[in-house]
Amino acid sequence: MSETSIDESTPPSAGRREWTGLAVLVLPALIIGMDLTVLHLAVPAIAADLRPSSSELLWIMDVYGFVIAPLLVPMGKLADKIGRRRLLLIGATVFGLASLLAAFAPSSEALIAARALLGVAGATIGPSTLSLIRNMFHDQTQRNRAISVWGMSTLGGNVIGPLLGGLMLEHFWWGSVLLLALPVMVLLLVAGPILLPEYRDTSVGRIDLASAVLAVVAVLGVIYGIQQIAQSGPGLLSLAAIAVGVVVGVLFVLRQRRLADPMLDVGLLSDRTFGVSLFTLTIGSLMLTGTGYFGMQFMQLALGLSTLEAGLWLLPILLFAVVATMMTPKLATTFSPGSILAAGMALSAVGFLILTRLDPSSGGLAVLVVGYVVIFVGLAPATMLTIGLMVGAAPPERAGAASAMSETTQQLGGALGLAVFGSIGTAVYRSSLGDGVLGGLPASVAESARNTLGEAAAEAARLGGANGDRLLGAARDAFSDGVAVTTGISAVVAAVSAVAIGVLLRSGGSADGAESTGGAGSGGSATDAGDRTGAGPGPTR
Repeated sequence: MSETSIDESTPPSAGRREWTGLAVLVLPALIIGMDLTVLHLAVPAIAADLRPSSSELLWIMDVYGFVIAPLLVPMGKLADKIGRRRLLLIGATVFGLASLLAAFAPSSEALIAARALLGVAGATIGPSTLSLIRNMFHDQTQRNRAISVWGMSTLGGNVIGPLLGGLMLEHFWWGSVLLLALPVMVLLLVAGPILLPEYRDTSVGRIDLASAVLAVVAVLGVIYGIQQIAQSGPGLLSLAAIAVGVVVGVLFVLRQRRLADPMLDVGLLSDRTFGVSLFTLTIGSLMLTGTGYFGMQFMQLALGLSTLEAGLWLLPILLFAVVATMMTPKLATTFSPGSILAAGMALSAVGFLILTRLDPSSGGLAVLVVGYVVIFVGLAPATMLTIGLMVGAAPPERAGAASAMSETTQQLGGALGLAVFGSIGTAVYRSSLGDGVLGGLPASVAESARNTLGEAAAEAARLGGANGDRLLGAARDAFSDGVAVTTGISAVVAAVSAVAIGVLLRSGGSADGAESTGGAGSGGSATDAGDRTGAGPGPTR
């Protein structure tokens, strides 16, 4: 197929072929949106089957984010060099194979490796997809509509995921939910060469792999150290890993300041609006993903709900999030950016405080659902608004760098949230299940129970009788203690952040350009800016 030539002076209207191609492009986004929720539903089943340590379970969940975050910008440039359609099809092939490997992983280590490979493949999908949409839809109005459809498909996947995932987990093994990607990727490989145009940009600069490697080493070093401390306490290896991560992180920042075309333009942080928006996006992603890790486990292992029941109870939470996200443009025309961001953070603090009252013995389900609804309603509009603010605060020639930084921050913030809050919750859980609580039980049973709530539930079932009931009750209470500590920390962080945001962004005026946040229901400058660098909203897991 010949490469597309775009005449920007007289943009042609998209026809049937382009809209059919869009349908092919939104399917991967739908699947990835579904995977985001079904994977959390599958955690108890994964824990029961593979019996990972608490640290391994966290790596299973967040290694995808740690891999994809530093690869988004390099993959965007690679797409420009070798062809956006070509890289998308390569990524779809790898994504399908990695999903197959993950679904049949025989061990925790194999599942972690497969999830890391999924992160590499996922880094090709977001940049390539959005760039191709920009090439296919030259008319700005049609392009905005197409990007809105793409963004809403991810949210639609979030909503469909709990229902479909719950049904599958009720009747099949946990790996079945990971196989949902296979038919979609096969369809993309068959229809993509026919419906999607090819595009290359021979003027693109070199791919900065060194910065990507430094970023990965810095983040993984610090996170490995934190998780080892949570698992086994401070030690030489964990402290050395953190030190190496910090040093490499400093080298990464110094390299970004020196390069003419950096992977992340840290110079943008000198603008107050950009810096505060980036902070809000980071904190929001960190808290939401970090505390969300415990929700599905609490419903299934502490409250005893089936996977289908847990999925159904997740639906109202996600529906409220979708509604709140769609209200963002309207809110932005009425209130100032600082007011929206500060109010969203303050509201989320209330939600986190509600979650500190979780009790598996009385009213736990109602508290959990109400708490998460309040959190999502607070953070969803704030998160979407920050992306548009970041791009709007950057000079026009650096808008692409701003968009790339926003997406990288979302991915990294979510992965850090899982690692940090997951480690804190694990440490509290293990501490609460001390020898005084599990006295009289075999040492091997007690140690296994301290590993994860899933293993504690399995050990309790094997013990049976009064000892089994005592172990399960103690483990559920310990898990609730971990949730209370992590959500309590989040409440304090959110409240302090709300005050800081309100002070730093206290200027009046509506949030101009909020309708171009690049999120669902919008599709202006933020996403277009991301296209110019090959970055853009990518899949989040």
